[in-house]
Amino acid sequence: MSSRREARERVLQALYAQEIGGGRIEHTIEHLIKPHFREDRKILNFARSLFIRTLDVQQEADEIIDEHTRNWELARIALLDRLVLRMAICEFLEFEDIPPKVTINECIEVAKSFSTDNSGTFVNGVLDAALTDLHKKGRLKKSGRGLIGMQSLDQRTNS
Repeated sequence: MSSRREARERVLQALYAQEIGGGRIEHTIEHLIKPHFREDRKILNFARSLFIRTLDVQQEADEIIDEHTRNWELARIALLDRLVLRMAICEFLEFEDIPPKVTINECIEVAKSFSTDNSGTFVNGVLDAALTDLHKKGRLKKSGRGLIGMQSLDQRTNS
């Protein structure tokens, strides 16, 4: 398992705890994220940033999810699936160096590990549609490694 995958899994757990229990964000980081990455400052910083930024873009992410799940009310989507989708959309919007396809693949695996049997397929479909739409609207700001695979997305959105 990649270190970033483990970070995403821990962030999902922290998002779940925050959603269910609330409380201080720093307390959640201190008890659910930090203990697992004390030896790897780079991954700790990534996990901490992903957690905080996901919380920051939650409303915007929920609007994007709602837009791409027309037949579902947001509240009816399994909580863990919603949290994975929020985290992925956060990566699309806030992490310039992460290629969107990496985000999708990693979040599919996290969803399959933590949610229902159908979660991987569901998450894949929503994220693929959201990614295409965000790209069409010029909302993806990717640079460096984050540009990997963007050419195929350009071809899809120009068709």
